[in-house]
Amino acid sequence: MDSARARLGRHSGFAKRPDRLYISQMAIEAMEMPELVPVRIRADEFVPSPVTDQEAAAMFRACLNLFARWGVSDFQAAVLLDTAPRTFSRWKSGDLGRLGRDQKARLSNLMGIHKALRIIFRDPGRVYGWVRKPNRAFGGASALDIMLGGELTDLMRVRRYLDAERGG
Repeated sequence: MDSARARLGRHSGFAKRPDRLYISQMAIEAMEMPELVPVRIRADEFVPSPVTDQEAAAMFRACLNLFARWGVSDFQAAVLLDTAPRTFSRWKSGDLGRLGRDQKARLSNLMGIHKALRIIFRDPGRVYGWVRKPNRAFGGASALDIMLGGELTDLMRVRRYLDAERGG
């Protein structure tokens, strides 16, 4: 306010009250107005598959290691990835093929769960053991029990819980 008063002079039109500041029309007209800048309002074009096949293959290899550390069976891994056990076995042997958006989203959520656990816990035993421990947040079930519900939203539920716990 002091700089505005100095710019406008002694008769600037400012009137003080303890709870309000009044500015006269003359004072408003004397102030410099900022230049309006155009804002881009058009959204970027939707990309239907933000995860490339190469990225999905890398995430799948990482998930194989994660499943081994979690002590997940091949059948359970197939449930987590929403695929038939025979298809999972074929993928595991190296014949991954193309993954759909749902599988890519599942892999992404599993990587997010792993990342959150690595941030929350420093001890590797706790990082990899947490998924099997009963948890009050899941009504006494373990995170693995929740994820084995088979729906993408089950993976997302665990990930959202961990992201909230880590403050992210």
